[in-house]
Amino acid sequence: MRKNRGKRAMVFVVGIGVFLILIYIVSSLFMGEERKAKRVVVDYYKYESAQDYSRSWELLHTEMKAKFGRGAFASDRVHVFNGHFGADTFSYEVSKAKEIKNWKMEKEGESFGTAYEFEVRQDYRGKYGHFAFVQFVYVVREDGEWRILWDYKERN
Repeated sequence: MRKNRGKRAMVFVVGIGVFLILIYIVSSLFMGEERKAKRVVVDYYKYESAQDYSRSWELLHTEMKAKFGRGAFASDRVHVFNGHFGADTFSYEVSKAKEIKNWKMEKEGESFGTAYEFEVRQDYRGKYGHFAFVQFVYVVREDGEWRILWDYKERN
């Protein structure tokens, strides 16, 4: 009798494990690209709001990383958001994705086949009161991973 209970428990545990693996595989295969791109944006701002600038920097595209190294990026973020604005944390909202074909970060820069644009609203409360920023964030594939870019094209 005890042997049967042990076998049933083992079959149950193995069954649960197989079920979880199948759910992971199916969700990975069928999760939309927009949703994956948005996940990167949400993670980026989660790290930013927690002042984990080293981790948020990791989610940037190589072209963004070329604009500023990890240390400069982190110290700039601390200086501006925490120093000037006196904001320790912030909340944020990420819009739905807008797919853009052949998007460029800079006027004469590389053209990305598909980019997703997100509008991110950041709400800060600091020593100067409540204020909000809106930033447009672009997400493209780089080496199989979604990475973040900002728009540096000049506007007329």
